[in-house]
This record gives sequence, structure tokens and C-alpha cells, in this order.
Amino acid sequence: MSSHTWTPAALSSEARAYDGKVWRLVEAQHRVSTMKLVDDIDEQAVLERLVEATKPVVPPECRHLDYLLATPFRYGAIYPTGSRFRRAGRTPGVFYAAENPETAVAEMAFYRLLFFAESPDTPWPSNAAEYTAFSTAIRTPFAIDLMQPPLDRDAARWTHPTDYSDCQNLAEVARGAKVEAIRYRSVRDPEARANLAVLTCAAFAVAEPLDRQTWRIRLSASGVQALREFPEERLGFAREAFTGDPRLAGMVWERRRPRQ
Repeated sequence: MSSHTWTPAALSSEARAYDGKVWRLVEAQHRVSTMKLVDDIDEQAVLERLVEATKPVVPPECRHLDYLLATPFRYGAIYPTGSRFRRAGRTPGVFYAAENPETAVAEMAFYRLLFFAESPDTPWPSNAAEYTAFSTAIRTPFAIDLMQPPLDRDAARWTHPTDYSDCQNLAEVARGAKVEAIRYRSVRDPEARANLAVLTCAAFAVAEPLDRQTWRIRLSASGVQALREFPEERLGFAREAFTGDPRLAGMVWERRRPRQ
């Protein structure tokens, strides 16, 4: 059965239990960015409540979750560009995560490079950017695994670097089959480890993040360097690391850095 003929009933028959920890990266300034605008923590709390009120509404089934978990499911705003399992437009949210923090870092490294590939006149940042990796627990009896038979027969469609249409079609069918999570191979991780697309807040086993790590990611003409403070780890992605994606084929690697 190909990706074009999967039906809700067929996907439902392939659903299996998933119980594991997953990781996601966010910019470390997700909270502290408002501190520079106020004089004390009380004013910051007021400002953040005002900012929160301007954002799209969190669905009722997600309101018990920490904002880091619930944010991808906010509705009311148009999703500007499509992603692997979510179409552009006013579409249901997806929480993307990875089974290993290193995979989450590889995903972030790729998308940071993609930004600069699309902005050839933008200089490399003078300093490394700081990110927080956080984990959470996912537990659901209704997950499908694109890395296992029979769904892995369509691996070429699930892992296409730029055409997400088959994955988006699959996600829509999966929602009709009450599937809550999709496990799939990361296209960006050099070790091809697994990502998880969480389709509903019901799949979270906990309401808040579990572990946190601090990563610093530096972009340069030689590629991407990532450093984790504790436990210490260094990752490097050379210029050739993501050559499977044609959007990076014309990357201008030699570019100036802003003056200090």
C-alpha cells in the first residue's frame, strides 16, 4: 500500500503504543527578552501577561500544559509556511521533537543555515546564539512509525528534503484515524535518528518540561559548531553536512561579520 492509498482504517490498524522522552530546542531568550524592557520582575510579569493576551488562543485541551509544550497548538493565526506534517494556513498544530538532543540540535543547525542561504547579504553573527533544549514525555497508544514496516516502504516520500506533500497528506489521514503521534527519520541528523511529530496535546504524559540543557550554536564560513555546557558535548556540521537539500546548494559561505 503506497502513501497515496493509506486510509484512516489502514493507518489505525498500524497504530502502536509509544512511550518515551523527546527533545526540542528553543531560543534561550524565550523568557528573558522582556526583562530588558522593565525595571523589576513584577513589571515583567505584567508585560508577559499583556504579550500573552495578544497571541492566538491555546485550545482548551492544551491549557494544562506549560507554554513550551502548548505553543505549537495555538490556533487563530495562519501558519505562514508549511512544515513536514503541517500545511500552511489555518491548520492544526504539530509539536516537533527528537528522540535525542543531538538530533534536535542538527535540526536547528539546518534551519539556521537555511535562513542565511535565503539571505546571502546577511553577515554571519558575531557571537554564538544560546538555545535551551528541553525534554518532555510522550505516552500514547496511538502512534505510527514511518521507520518500521509496512510504512517504511514509502521512506523516500517521508524523507524528501523539500517536498512535504506526502507527509502532510499522511498527517491528515492520521488525524482521521485518531493517531496522536508520528515517528519518522530525521533528514538532518547525520546519524538518521528519529523525530516525533505530536499531533495532539493528549499525547503528553507530563504537563511541564523535564530536563533542560544549554547549547550554544555558532555559524561561520566553515559550517556550524554546537557546544553543550553540561554534560559537555561538542557537535560540528561542516559545509557538506546538509548537501542533500538543494536549498543550501547556493549558500554563500564567505561573508563578512558585523563590526563590534
